[in-house]
Amino acid sequence: MAKNKLEKEKENEYGAGDIQVLKGLEHVRKRPAMYIGDISTRGLHHLAYEVIDNAIDEALAGYCDKITLTINKNGSVTVTDNGRGIPTDIHPTEKISALEVVMTQLNAGGKFNRDSYKVSGGLHGVGVSVVNALSEWLEAEVVRDGKIYYQKYKRGEPEAKVKVIGNAKKTGTKVTFYPDGEIFKNINFKYETIEERLRELAYLNKDLTIIIRDEREKDKGAEFHYKGGLVDFVKYLDESEKSISGKPIFISGDRENVRVEVAFQYNESYNDNTFTFVNNINTHEGGTHLEGFKAALTRTLNNYATKNNLIKNDKVTLTGDDFREGLTCVLSIKVPEPQFEGQTKTKLGNSEVKGIVQSITGESLGNYLEENPSVAKKIIEKCLLAAEARLAARLAKDLTRRKNALDIGGLPGKLADCSIKDPSQCELYLVEGDSAGGSAKQGRDRRFQAILPLRGKILNVEKARIDKILANEEIRSIITAIGAGIGNSDEFNEDKIRYDKIILMCDADVDGSHIRTLLLTFFYRHMKEIIETERLYIAQPPLYKIKKGKTELYAYDEAEREEILKSMKADKNTVVVENGEETETSSSGKGISISRFKGLGEMNPEQLWTTTMNPETRTIVQVTNENATAADKIFRVLMGEEVEPRRKFIEENAKYANLDI
Repeated sequence: MAKNKLEKEKENEYGAGDIQVLKGLEHVRKRPAMYIGDISTRGLHHLAYEVIDNAIDEALAGYCDKITLTINKNGSVTVTDNGRGIPTDIHPTEKISALEVVMTQLNAGGKFNRDSYKVSGGLHGVGVSVVNALSEWLEAEVVRDGKIYYQKYKRGEPEAKVKVIGNAKKTGTKVTFYPDGEIFKNINFKYETIEERLRELAYLNKDLTIIIRDEREKDKGAEFHYKGGLVDFVKYLDESEKSISGKPIFISGDRENVRVEVAFQYNESYNDNTFTFVNNINTHEGGTHLEGFKAALTRTLNNYATKNNLIKNDKVTLTGDDFREGLTCVLSIKVPEPQFEGQTKTKLGNSEVKGIVQSITGESLGNYLEENPSVAKKIIEKCLLAAEARLAARLAKDLTRRKNALDIGGLPGKLADCSIKDPSQCELYLVEGDSAGGSAKQGRDRRFQAILPLRGKILNVEKARIDKILANEEIRSIITAIGAGIGNSDEFNEDKIRYDKIILMCDADVDGSHIRTLLLTFFYRHMKEIIETERLYIAQPPLYKIKKGKTELYAYDEAEREEILKSMKADKNTVVVENGEETETSSSGKGISISRFKGLGEMNPEQLWTTTMNPETRTIVQVTNENATAADKIFRVLMGEEVEPRRKFIEENAKYANLDI
């Protein structure tokens, strides 16, 4: 029945009653991603980091030297520190305990008062209250003034007023929280993820001891304390590399209330591995502090090389990229009023910091080079080799461009491109092997899915300079297909990326895993922007096809296979295994067949589409760079020149392997 005019007018009314007011922490629960990034595993771990950061800020203020994080048996997390303890007296304006104010109100905390915290990572003061809002329950214990204060909250709301539950001589804060299942689909903290972050924090704060325990497994835990600070951090990162500059160079200084610390050394690799931190926050996108360090490094080394007549070839001009090849560096600064660009706090914007870092680094490095001429000479020789490779790479790039200009559209001949030209709707599959590539081309949706088959294993870029990398045909095809260039941010143009998703599709065996790792190494080292802009994915093809009559189901792991068999009410006498192993049938002859896919090429186009390429039914895993230092180290260990660190890694992790050989 058609609606009359009065009903339509009533539907379109927009008045004061339509304005929704979210009080207290309601907005956090309504829009959690605004505060913790997302509600996936990454967001879950962000809760633990927020509580840890509060304790770290106490350490930065000089009142805490020990922090303990425990993953409890029930899945909750406890963070304990021996700092001053959150104030518990009555707040002058809110008329409730300061502990309750901090735990239940956004933009409340001591970090806005520079008398309480001169330096702080938690700039916006929303951390622990957000954790409280997104927890099914949270318990806070504060030890100060000779007493133990306690308050419990449920989804951000206090169950009762702050009360005294005992006496104690020391001071500190203990927070235990259990994430809310209404917010997070998966409440399972990964020990290794948290462990890596705590190790990083211990390196950045050399006077601090950090302990992690996992009560879910017997005797699982670690203790971190590094007297050498950033020097030990660089040694840890370079564990699988050969240093050419001896022990790491350490520089520190204070200027205009900014504390600068930097440790670095050169190794025989071809990569620039520089990590920057501001008040313990990993600034993935760099900022003014990184600009200052780069400028000082380039100018100081260039001046030394010129002054000491170390550049024999007049045709060679050293650039910043040359001076950073083979460099492993950790730069950490403490700033009273950091200005970050964007909500993610990954890029520092303080203009005054560039000059401070540049002057402190330049002066100290200049003195070091004069006092250590043999090391200085080795560094310059390394940089000159990098310059020669850069010139060869430029010729290779020019040759590639000229060759592409002769091709139709400038794209690789074996690329089956999609018809839609809007990059935001397109995706590129990098497929292992011509056979799987053929199936993928036939099974794809030609409108938005492009296929680029890769023949064999691409070059291991961890062991090669850029000129050798660009000479590899498969890598050139990948670069050309994506269309944004390669290398540092000056050469890579994000606006020219031709696909919103780049999906690695390899076999589920050892060779497939190796090819996938080679591709990941390439993207991490030479197209990191693809990862940082969240465009890189890994396809998850099924391992098994299970068939009973006309019903076909696919299992992506052994557990799922068993669940399907259970649902089909299978028993030993009704199962047929068709992959060359045991075969048994029931007396009636009606059975269930299980096919194990050894490779993508075994799937026909329809199967590949249904299981791995159809956006409605497929599973793809996004590649992220959540912990850059851990990622860098694992690529060096697995793909670098040194054998011993790789052997050690394999011995320690072989028990977790679950691959067909």
